[in-house]
Amino acid sequence: MSKVTKLLHTRYRVNDLERTVNFYRAVLGLEETRRHKSPRGSELVFLKTAGSEELIEITYFPGSGPVQVQPDLTHLAFEVDSLEEFGKHLAAHGLKYSDGPTTSSSGTTFAFIDAPEGYEIELIQKAKGGA
Repeated sequence: MSKVTKLLHTRYRVNDLERTVNFYRAVLGLEETRRHKSPRGSELVFLKTAGSEELIEITYFPGSGPVQVQPDLTHLAFEVDSLEEFGKHLAAHGLKYSDGPTTSSSGTTFAFIDAPEGYEIELIQKAKGGA
């Protein structure tokens, strides 16, 4: 049986490439791994976290028209050690949580922030004991 073997990347198309890439680098601490222009003219920037192999592809392709992200369509989720400390980091960037922090019945706590373009980012602090 043929099947996929690995998640490689997730793509988000944006209107302002540099503003979005700067957010992911400065606020979330992602590393830019490569940048290039595709044969069809898209500008592509690939980013990753230190603890993952999967990449996030941020794409600017004006030929497709403006990006309009509808609320609650999709989000990326990242693990953090402490939502309290990350909240302080956000404040230093003039940002705050758009929802939460909220603790689930398992003890895991999560919160959301709004990225440029209207995409949502979920931040998860796992419960002590790894739940």
